[in-house]
Amino acid sequence: MKTDVLVIGGGPSGIVTALTAKQRYPGKEVTIVRREGYVVVPCGIPYIFGTLKSVEKDRISDEGLKKKGVNIVVDEVIDLNLKSKKARLRGGEEILFDKLVLATGSKPSIPPIKGVELRNVFPVRKDPEHLKAMLEAIQGSERVTIIGGGFIGVEFADDLASAGYKVTLIELLPHILALSFDDEFCELAEAKLRELGVELRTGTKVVRIEGKEEVEAVVLENGERIKSDVVILATGAKPNTELAEKAGLRVSRYGVEVDEYLRTSHPDVFAVGDCAEKRDFFTRKPKSVMLASVATAEARIAGANLYKITSFRQMRGTVGIFATKVGDLALGAAGLIERVAKREGFDYVVGTSKVLDKHPGALPGAHEVRAKLIFTRHGGFFLGGQLAGGFTIGEMINLIGFAIEAGFTAAQYMNLQIGTHPFLTPPPTAPATLKATEDALRKIYPD
Repeated sequence: MKTDVLVIGGGPSGIVTALTAKQRYPGKEVTIVRREGYVVVPCGIPYIFGTLKSVEKDRISDEGLKKKGVNIVVDEVIDLNLKSKKARLRGGEEILFDKLVLATGSKPSIPPIKGVELRNVFPVRKDPEHLKAMLEAIQGSERVTIIGGGFIGVEFADDLASAGYKVTLIELLPHILALSFDDEFCELAEAKLRELGVELRTGTKVVRIEGKEEVEAVVLENGERIKSDVVILATGAKPNTELAEKAGLRVSRYGVEVDEYLRTSHPDVFAVGDCAEKRDFFTRKPKSVMLASVATAEARIAGANLYKITSFRQMRGTVGIFATKVGDLALGAAGLIERVAKREGFDYVVGTSKVLDKHPGALPGAHEVRAKLIFTRHGGFFLGGQLAGGFTIGEMINLIGFAIEAGFTAAQYMNLQIGTHPFLTPPPTAPATLKATEDALRKIYPD
């Protein structure tokens, strides 16, 4: 088989790369090779088990790919020869290509804990068959223990507790979500989880998982033994770079090395998504960020630049825009949190505010929005922002992300014209992010 563009991996980054390539170069044949019969929505995985109760309901439709004429091959690429531009599949077929895009994603990072091999101990994989087995085990259980308090672990805890399961969440760091939020926002999420009945164990380590063939309990370093029917390993992920390494591409521990156009060390090979190395927007240091939003942004750039560099489509660094929910509390973060800004040596000021997200505040469903924005002390350039409140903050944090990437200053942001509605936004007299900006400006220009 021969194709112009070969995309290895059928997740969000692979899909968007293929669609962008087909749109940008309609005369080129584009082929996706993926292992799974169908692809799940990665961000929807935690909600399969309490809300959706079905793996199939979390699937991504192939309709858009087929409509655009993208070929889909369900198989696994086991070997790449970049000199002859040939991919060998597990099924024995070979595919010749002109351009190659690696969208091989990530794989679970399994901690070296005794007992992780026991039945009903599940790492979080994007494989539908694995997720079906996980769903069946959880539906037959009562007590679920989650190891790892990042986004995936917290979202599993939120959804399972809301569905009536007895949930314990264990995190090695002093707070859950500590890599993405400052302490005061982590504490809001912890309080909400406790309201939902989740038992939290933070600042502690799992020493072993007990059981004969099937899990029975999780044992902590202080000796506490937590009875468990199912254990979920939400302990992070690492880039899936095996193919790239085997093919001789340059790879770091953060992923396949790429330039701002997502080109690898081979001029006709690109890498996007979780398998590709990221660099921080502010420091340009390599970092690990695995978000579908980042992956698809990279995919649009790679897909457009396959045959001709389009200068305005370039990845200037990863801002890192996060959003999650715990019960009726939504949390968002973009750019640097204060802990990281201090560690990296930035001279900064912080602006804060607390404002209701509807006007008047007596309207049903109103929530208090807490905003924390970080600016450079000189010039007042955006460094980061964090928000907590009702679900309106989902798009509010994207606006902060835009301001960061566009190089907005606090003074420019204060002059933004915004649209408002009583049920949809904070009052026009006091939007949360503008009030926090106003607070910061008083510190930037104290006179």
